[in-house]
Amino acid sequence: MNYKAIFLDIDGTLVSFKTHQVPQSTIDTIHRVRQQGVKVFIATGRPRPFVDNLGTLEYDGMMTVNGASLVTGDGTVIRHDSIHHDDLVRLIDYYRDHPFPIVFASDTTTFITNSSPEALHILQLLNLKAPEVRPIDTCFDMDVMQLVAFFSPEQEPWIMKEILSGCTSQRWHPYFADVIRKGNNKANGIDHMLAHYGIDISETIAFGDGGNDILMLRHVGLGIAMGNARDEVKASAKYITDSVDNDGITAALNKFIP
Repeated sequence: MNYKAIFLDIDGTLVSFKTHQVPQSTIDTIHRVRQQGVKVFIATGRPRPFVDNLGTLEYDGMMTVNGASLVTGDGTVIRHDSIHHDDLVRLIDYYRDHPFPIVFASDTTTFITNSSPEALHILQLLNLKAPEVRPIDTCFDMDVMQLVAFFSPEQEPWIMKEILSGCTSQRWHPYFADVIRKGNNKANGIDHMLAHYGIDISETIAFGDGGNDILMLRHVGLGIAMGNARDEVKASAKYITDSVDNDGITAALNKFIP
């Protein structure tokens, strides 16, 4: 197969949870395949202000907040689908009597409503500086693309049905869920990006390790799970490579795009 595009998750795929860096082998391999004419896209659940750990990695576009925000390397906005105002109003009403940490993120800025040991743990895990603490009403001053909501798995079904009914949630850690506007995920984000570049889905490869990568891995021509991925992610892939810390991306690309 003559592959024309690669989509790469960040955390646990491009970036090691141990080093918080992209391995040099991956940087060199991505440079090689781009020189061969292959397009390379970032495909992350992170909002754009939290994408600060790619070092010198080269890429042609970025899909953030699980497909709700797409931008090309030259700054052309392909998709921008923010959370609806009515969902934010209901969330604030609920929050008054049931407060929990929430990170609000736009394409340019972030803040958190209050901190907790769980929230600080996740920020440290991702090597992120804690956002400024602000009143929850501050969200009306920004175009909210994503909520990082620290509610429990047990709370999640009711909150998503009754409060954030215009949104969808994806969880890769028991402490929190990523919440974005309904209808967005990495799979349909890929479709929007490919339509812009005129590439067929059969000509694509995607790498991932988390629950929010499952739809993407099933959707592309060749879904590749990292060796450090969870079992359900591996089951969704056509190929399993080594872990991020053992140069898994390089090993797979040397095999499929020699």
